[in-house]
Amino acid sequence: MSQPSVAALARKLVGNIERVIIGKRQEIVLTIVAALCEGHVLLEDVPGVAKTMLARALARSLRCTFKRVQCTPDLLPTDVTGASVFNQKTAEFEFRPGPVFTHVLLADEINRATPRTQAALLEAMAESRVTVDGQTYDLAPPFLVIATQNPVDHEGTFPLPEAQLDRFLIRLSLGYPSREEEARLLDRLHAGHPIDELEPVATAAELVACQRAVREVYVDPKVRDYILEVVRGTREHDDVQLGGSPRASLALYRTAQALAAVRGNAFVLPDDVKRMAPAVLTHRLVLRPESRLRRVLPEAVVQEIIDDIPVPAGLRETGTA
Repeated sequence: MSQPSVAALARKLVGNIERVIIGKRQEIVLTIVAALCEGHVLLEDVPGVAKTMLARALARSLRCTFKRVQCTPDLLPTDVTGASVFNQKTAEFEFRPGPVFTHVLLADEINRATPRTQAALLEAMAESRVTVDGQTYDLAPPFLVIATQNPVDHEGTFPLPEAQLDRFLIRLSLGYPSREEEARLLDRLHAGHPIDELEPVATAAELVACQRAVREVYVDPKVRDYILEVVRGTREHDDVQLGGSPRASLALYRTAQALAAVRGNAFVLPDDVKRMAPAVLTHRLVLRPESRLRRVLPEAVVQEIIDDIPVPAGLRETGTA
């Protein structure tokens, strides 16, 4: 599948999802970028801004299987991965798959699950497989985890450690709609929810083919070096205690490829890197305690790094997706 085919698929998905999610095109595009990179998404926002609806709309648009896990402190790892159950008829143990065996998994309020249960997702997110009772089971592609968490209510929660935050390709915040968008939302929902009538516009197999095509998007050595300079900038910034790892460099590289393909380009531009840097890097930075006391935000640090590093000469920029 070619880059124009990736762009066509992205346009179909965006248009279909926007029948349900109003006024959040940029966030929808970034979610599709994550899916094209075989990555996972952390949606961090207050309740009621359509985080769950975004996951459901994406799964329906792709004719993918969808499962939801409501994370609570009493949720066990086997409630996510599945467990071996003794079958009295055959006198043998049989593996019963958990909700992780799906195409799109929504882990709702992931920070309310215990660290042990959170860790149960690590292998699945990193390697697309799970191990139960010494037996390894592969997860069928495509596999996408969309996790949500409330950044305001911290009572009774277990903050995600850096190791697990690093497993998420991008972090997004949907935010409140504008007054006009909220008015459109009320008009659209008064007779029923559009998610109930949403029809698929693509298939899981098409998404997998597009994932392979994204890997073929050309990255000029100058752009590659620009990516490395941006990530190294996070490690050398005065406000940062722990900067982006090589996994962050790879994530920025892959997402820039995917965004270029979504835009219909066969090569990556510096503008693609700039566009993806905040979503890819901010949740991977650990700021110094004194910087947090001064209320320095990771978003401001990433933007400062982007502003300070010169764009490679001889490479033009383009518009937004």
